[in-house]
Amino acid sequence: MTRARLMSLLPFAALAALASLAPLPFSPRPTTRELTVVARQFAFEPPVLHVNRGDRVRLIVRAADVVHGIHVDGYAREVRVAPGISQHVEFVANRTGKFRYRCSVTCGTLHPFMTGELIVSPNSGFVRAVALVLIALAATLVSLRQLPPEGQG
Repeated sequence: MTRARLMSLLPFAALAALASLAPLPFSPRPTTRELTVVARQFAFEPPVLHVNRGDRVRLIVRAADVVHGIHVDGYAREVRVAPGISQHVEFVANRTGKFRYRCSVTCGTLHPFMTGELIVSPNSGFVRAVALVLIALAATLVSLRQLPPEGQG
C-alpha cells in the first residue's frame, strides 16, 4: 500500500476511534420510569415496555379479570396481583436488551402465551458497530475512487 493511500485513510481511522470511544450524545440520564401494566386473559397491556439502561423501573401491575402474576425474566422480580388491587415491582434496568415478562399464575388455557417484552435501550454496542461499518464503507469508497490502482501512475 502506498504512503498516499495510507494518508488518505488516516482521517477515517481517527473517525473510527472517535466512534468507538466517544460517549453517545443521545444517551439519556437515568430516571425513574413508572409504567402501568394491566393483565387480562391472556395478554398484558401494553405488550411492550421501553426503558433506558440505568432507569429505575417501577411497574404498577393490575389484574382486570382474574388473579395474575408477573415475572420479569433477567431481573428476578415477581408479584401476584388480584383484580381490584394493584401491586408494584421495582428494579434498576442495568442491562440492555430484550427481556420477556410473563404471567406467573396459571390463569386459563392460554396462560403459556401470556407474555410481554421489556426493551432496555440504548444498545450502544449496536449503534457503535453500525457507525464503524459505515466509516469503513466510506473509507473503502474514497480509497477506490480517489486514488489510481497500485502499479498505475
